[in-house]
Amino acid sequence: MSRVNDKSLKDAIDQMLQVYKLKRRFDETSLIAAWPEMIGKAIANRTKLIYIRDRKLYIRVESSVIKNELLMMRTQIVEKMNEFAGSKVIDEVIIM
Repeated sequence: MSRVNDKSLKDAIDQMLQVYKLKRRFDETSLIAAWPEMIGKAIANRTKLIYIRDRKLYIRVESSVIKNELLMMRTQIVEKMNEFAGSKVIDEVIIM
């Protein structure tokens, strides 16, 4: 028996996250967890630190070759991360 106002579990969780203002934090955590899948294991294994603060993705790498590669990919990284999240979570990438 189905009621008109029944929601899927996903919709109910999304609504709860929005109500409690947790959606952005949840999206940020999901993006960081998905970093290896999005960027590839070779680069992910050389990423020393990754975090999001104020809509900026901070990435620390110790290899200058990887750093230069990431610098050239900044726009694509922002697009890929936001597409993965399903909303605009990242505005900028800072490579350290």
